[in-house]
Amino acid sequence: MRIGLAYNQKPDTANSAAEPSSTNDAFAEWDDPSTIAAVEQALGLFGSVVRLEADQAFPQQVALTRPDLVFNMAEGLRGQSREALVPAICEYLNIPYTGSDPLTLGLSLHKGRTKEILAYRGVPTAPFACVETQAELERLRLPFPVFVKPVAEGSGKGVFSNNLCDTPARLRERALFLLERYAEPVLVETYLPGPEFTVAILGNGAAAYCLPVIGFDFSALPPGAPPVYGYEAKWVWDRPEAPLAIFQCPALVPAGLYAEIERTALDAYQALGCRDWCRIDIRVDRFGVPNILELNPLPGIIPDPAMNSCFPKAARAAGFGYDELIQEVVRISWRRLTGKDIAVGTRGAPQHAAPPQVAGITA
Repeated sequence: MRIGLAYNQKPDTANSAAEPSSTNDAFAEWDDPSTIAAVEQALGLFGSVVRLEADQAFPQQVALTRPDLVFNMAEGLRGQSREALVPAICEYLNIPYTGSDPLTLGLSLHKGRTKEILAYRGVPTAPFACVETQAELERLRLPFPVFVKPVAEGSGKGVFSNNLCDTPARLRERALFLLERYAEPVLVETYLPGPEFTVAILGNGAAAYCLPVIGFDFSALPPGAPPVYGYEAKWVWDRPEAPLAIFQCPALVPAGLYAEIERTALDAYQALGCRDWCRIDIRVDRFGVPNILELNPLPGIIPDPAMNSCFPKAARAAGFGYDELIQEVVRISWRRLTGKDIAVGTRGAPQHAAPPQVAGITA
């Protein structure tokens, strides 16, 4: 079997140029070379692996190599539908792939569309509005405090600790800053004062299940920082040489709340049509009800335990090693696609697809 690995790799400048105090989040969603190599290593159990970087040459690369299955971890290059592009191209070429389909990926990246669907399906989510202009801000009628963030970003992009707004003046300043910086609508939602959790899910349909729930201990943040797991907590304050002890896995909460968190996460998973795997962020409101913050059908999977990557952390708590987690996603996907268990192949040398020789295309 040949497995294609679709990915976006952070450029060297993203790894070396930004200082720890920077808010340079342009490539926060993309993966480090070490993560790509670790996934490639795990996929080798099933046969040969060919890397397919999700750049402008991806359609030609995947058409020429025609893998038996594409393991999709690509975030996409640009636009609010960027996460949907790799699976859409695979569907166009009739090449099977892991994970959710283009519709689910497009809807899940757009936090406003996600919340509209959740609200319609009766899955709790905080009151919200999407704004694109200052005039829309002036007409907003949500009670303070509110939290603001770009509507279609991931990995903490645009989710800064000072996005928690308790006055109209602060809301106006932060929303206009985000509108200008990210050139997309801004989500304004009622701030939920309760504890926060993230839930990793594996499987499909009625067989989907939650890995051990991760709780956040915001007392680990620097003094004075608001209880927000945003860009600074993910990429500035949490470093391998000084990790934040922010996670509890399994979360230390009463059994009733734990079960409600799992049920709410699974309801959201089904409502958005997620497949194979997803990580879902949840926060409790002032009434003690778990609310969905957002869904991540392309979850971060950094292999280094010191990096506090949530999905691998939950998997370790469930007894999965890193390789076993990646391989389980492949097995789940293959059963969904074929109704059969995937065969273990002969490990082949990793392959890097050469740029195709197509007129008008340059890599």
